[in-house]
Amino acid sequence: MASNSKQSLHMNQGQGETSYAQNSALQKTVQDGMKILIEEAITSLCTVTSTPHPKDMVIADLGCSSGPNALTLVSTAVDAMYRYCVQHEQLPPEMCVFLNDLPDNDFNTVAKSLATLKHSGEVLTHPVVITGMVPGSFYERLFARGSLHLVCSANSLHWLSTAPEDLKNSRTPMHESDEQLRSSRHQIVLDSYARQFRKDFMRFLSLRAQELVPGGQMVVSLLARCSDKPDPELSQPWTLVMMALSDMALRGVISKEKLDSFYIPLYSPMDSEVNKIIEEEGSFEINKMLIHEPYGGTNKALVNLKMLALGARAVFEPLIVQHFAPSEEIMDEFMRAMEGAMVSSGTLEAMLSGEHRLAFLCLSLTRAI
Repeated sequence: MASNSKQSLHMNQGQGETSYAQNSALQKTVQDGMKILIEEAITSLCTVTSTPHPKDMVIADLGCSSGPNALTLVSTAVDAMYRYCVQHEQLPPEMCVFLNDLPDNDFNTVAKSLATLKHSGEVLTHPVVITGMVPGSFYERLFARGSLHLVCSANSLHWLSTAPEDLKNSRTPMHESDEQLRSSRHQIVLDSYARQFRKDFMRFLSLRAQELVPGGQMVVSLLARCSDKPDPELSQPWTLVMMALSDMALRGVISKEKLDSFYIPLYSPMDSEVNKIIEEEGSFEINKMLIHEPYGGTNKALVNLKMLALGARAVFEPLIVQHFAPSEEIMDEFMRAMEGAMVSSGTLEAMLSGEHRLAFLCLSLTRAI
């Protein structure tokens, strides 16, 4: 799950216990849930486009991050193309694979992974696979007009280009420590984040429409709220983080003033919100929408408080240390406070029972001709 925010949101690097590479099992299960959509997208590109069997194919993964998941989506696409060509007794096209994330991403690790992709081709009858890395925000143009056939993006679009400016300008905290005040401002905060998501997602769709060929395919996933579930405060992925930080401020580990000026550029929309924005922007037709519950594809016997807290740390630590100053003590306290917040909110039980308020929304889209 990689962010393309203007801020330094590159997840925890390296291979240690608190790294993103070691704490991305949840993201892997979501990518696995996208595989069928990617396979269907490849089949569509080979059968529906004006050229039934393209001589070249350009694939881009936006927000690839690093670690074991970086190549999952593009590898799925390459494998699907190979199987299609074997089935139809055709030579596979030359394939160009691009991986994108913010410039702060661990591209050294990604480069080593790409080398394995290029040399995994013995079973592919020696296809040409050109690989490359494209640093930059996916809220900006990244590729030449009409150059892409397939765009993938996993677990990234819930990250915003920036936290809502109106909240920052009015100095409205995204999470009030006082419960009564928090309740009175909750809808104001949510509405502000919803407006920022709408602006960013509309821009993302418009940019990708320019970069894709007519009839090009896009498969994306993001953390969303289900329309048929109530919308309590815990329905945003940043709520538990802010609960933990509020507890730390109450105990004097971090300052209350610093907490009130801390904004996380992250928003989980309703599935119906996503649908409406796609229809209004108009560049894409929705082929399919799938919803996967968090940890639905993992062994739930392995899910515990420490695992969830480590996962939160791997994702949010760069943001936290950027705002509150680097400190191992602060991050150790954050881990303990996160576990406490999950216990008090019943989050672990909700996840294990399938009653969690958040789900991963997977979408298959076709660029309108």
